[in-house]
Amino acid sequence: MGPAPLDLPDTVSMPDLWRVPPQAWRGLSPQLRRLRRLLLAAGALPAAALAALVGGTLLGPPGLLAALAPLGAAVWAWHAIGRAWDAWRYAERDDDLLVQHGVLVRRLAVVPYGRMQLVDVTAGPLARRFGVAQVRLHTAAATTDAVIPGLAPAEAARLRDALAERGRDRAVGL
Repeated sequence: MGPAPLDLPDTVSMPDLWRVPPQAWRGLSPQLRRLRRLLLAAGALPAAALAALVGGTLLGPPGLLAALAPLGAAVWAWHAIGRAWDAWRYAERDDDLLVQHGVLVRRLAVVPYGRMQLVDVTAGPLARRFGVAQVRLHTAAATTDAVIPGLAPAEAARLRDALAERGRDRAVGL
């Protein structure tokens, strides 16, 4: 006789995997999207001008169409920045923090408060100018580290304090 069949629990459908009450999710600051799009424009416009200059010099007036390639890529990237910004969200639950992102491949990180070792808030010069900060959670296992980019500084500070307090409360029992 062969091995006994495994007694597996009911399978979880993919929509159930991502199910969190919609009111629990929080998004990123629109300033992050604005910053990324500004950086895109700062790189795409000179690239288009250079392509037009080189194309026009080498091929004459038809060569000016070479500027369409960087402009087309910039239009696509502009849209991709918006979609990526929409995909980032996080939710604070009783025992863990959920961080979800990804457009093509969606990722959901579950970070238990009791495993947090460090909550780091950073903001570079441009991020400070645009009023955004990044919260990075370091855990006992490097694979569960999580990053939440583009939060308003007040929200980043609130989240840092809340996570540090919850982590401290959960670590007491260890």
